Amino acid sequence: MRGRSDGGQKRLIASLCAVAIFLGFLYVYYGSSSRGAADLGYGSKSLRKLGSSYLGGDDDTDGKQYESSTKFRQDEGEDIVPKTFPVCDDRHSELIPCLDRHLIYQMRLKLDLSVMEHYERHCPPPERRYNCLIPPPPGYKVPIKWPQSRDEVWKANIPHTHLAHEKSDQNWMVVQGEKIIFPGGGTHFHYGADKYIASIANMLNFSHNNLNNEGRIRTVLDVGCGVASFGAYLLSSDIIAMSLAPNDVHQNQIQFALERGIPAYLGVLGTKRLPYPSRSFELAHCSRCRIDWLQRDGILLLELDRLLRPGGYFAYSSPEAYAQDEEDLRIWREMSALVGRMCWRIAAKRNQTVIWQKPLTNYCYMEREPGTNPPLCRSDDDPDAVWGVPMEACITPYSDHDQMAKGSGLAPWPARLTAPPPRLADFGYSSEMFEKDTETWRHRVESYWNLLSPKIEDDTSRNLMDMKANLGSFAAALKSKNVWVMNVVPEDGPNTLKVIYDRGLIGTTHNWCEAFSTYPRTYDLLHAWTVFSDIKKKGCSAEDLLLEMDRILRPSGFVIIRDKQPVIDFVKKYLSALHWEAVAIADSDNEGDDIVFIIQKKLWLTSESLRNSE
Repeated sequence: MRGRSDGGQKRLIASLCAVAIFLGFLYVYYGSSSRGAADLGYGSKSLRKLGSSYLGGDDDTDGKQYESSTKFRQDEGEDIVPKTFPVCDDRHSELIPCLDRHLIYQMRLKLDLSVMEHYERHCPPPERRYNCLIPPPPGYKVPIKWPQSRDEVWKANIPHTHLAHEKSDQNWMVVQGEKIIFPGGGTHFHYGADKYIASIANMLNFSHNNLNNEGRIRTVLDVGCGVASFGAYLLSSDIIAMSLAPNDVHQNQIQFALERGIPAYLGVLGTKRLPYPSRSFELAHCSRCRIDWLQRDGILLLELDRLLRPGGYFAYSSPEAYAQDEEDLRIWREMSALVGRMCWRIAAKRNQTVIWQKPLTNYCYMEREPGTNPPLCRSDDDPDAVWGVPMEACITPYSDHDQMAKGSGLAPWPARLTAPPPRLADFGYSSEMFEKDTETWRHRVESYWNLLSPKIEDDTSRNLMDMKANLGSFAAALKSKNVWVMNVVPEDGPNTLKVIYDRGLIGTTHNWCEAFSTYPRTYDLLHAWTVFSDIKKKGCSAEDLLLEMDRILRPSGFVIIRDKQPVIDFVKKYLSALHWEAVAIADSDNEGDDIVFIIQKKLWLTSESLRNSE
């Protein structure tokens, strides 16, 4: 009996030990998993495993499949190479990290809603970033190619039809089966943007009713752009518009614009300057954009004034321009008085539209009565400083050059693309340096296309981004291609963005330690010239940058990295983690020690997305 009892006790103790070990394992495993998920801000349901259930992927089933890394190297110097990144929950398929309302709520940010501060950039701190891949929506397809995409997109790619119902009387968009159709209408141009654009040109007496005015109007800012049909129909006139709208109640406007292949950017006239230098646009446009232009001493109109070139126009279509009720008349009187003090004059007024013109010189400003508001900006105010700079209710006077030239002194388009612009002198660049830079990038882009030739055709890419644009010569070399380029200039380097706009190109300022202001899957090609080397010097995470590039890159899109060998080696280790595929690698042809590495993003869908799309 004693022997049998001792044996039973030993078995009981052994069993209890086994259970304790098992429970301990569960605690360590799930405890660490939940802590990792909690870092993403939404708990464990924010992450899902990708596994082998994606199109074009590799089957990877070992136990390290879901490990991720936020460090470049371990303390002992060994590389950390993740097998794959986790996948964010499907509800984050349209995540814009620095324009995320959930983040604003969670962090209890005290923002002034009356001045649209909640629509401005508010980026998550490192511990709250989504270190996971953004999944495409169920049924996602490779986007329709340009120019067909101007008029139709796949509904599955942007499964939001509320604008079609809300704006059904204005011809913004129409749902037809698996597609969303864009007839070209808008709030004030129900019968088509093309006719509306021609009417504006006619009001200004431009020849042939062509708004480009023989190449004198090239860059346009469309504020409150809707789905950007105004910008879409300007392209045929060799005019490129920066279509701008916030991520507001019509939150997918810019997503539709970019899916269509139209230049667009998420932004708002709130408290900060727009990320464009002074004197960037020949024309600003607002068609029923619902902006209170009289607020805060006219600060928003004064921001447009900063951005307009000498002699630039503001085309304004709104009830105040033609309605006769008491409130509209009051607004019209006050706006007329304000723009008069700003030295704007009415260039044309017809029906629902008024077009004001900014003066060519500073003379009018000097002739105003002392103490007139709005005042001139301080002499130490840099009108080209824009990254996080608050707006001010003041008038930006012209430089000495523009005052003497009685205008910007730019050649008409397309000659201005390759003519050395006057503002080169702001950086100490000579015409010879500019011409050499243009020629250098012409050769480089030709080389890129040769490397891409097995994979790329004329209509393969439409939306391109140069992540470090310098003088814009990468974009200039692509003039003959059916593409447009978002030229990005670092916020802490030479502000060459004004040279880029003077060339008739568009772009923005940005800090690549943060997420870009765009929806996921909006660019076909990213060009990263020494961008990784730059953020390493800043102490920012290269892994975060890779995840951000993956977020904004369309499936089947390309990345061209031009950087040093250690950067290329680092990126190679993450290809399988990101489901990217190497396309080509080449030396830089006697141009230093840069390496050119070209990558393509695979099209993949999660198991959940596949089930939902069936």
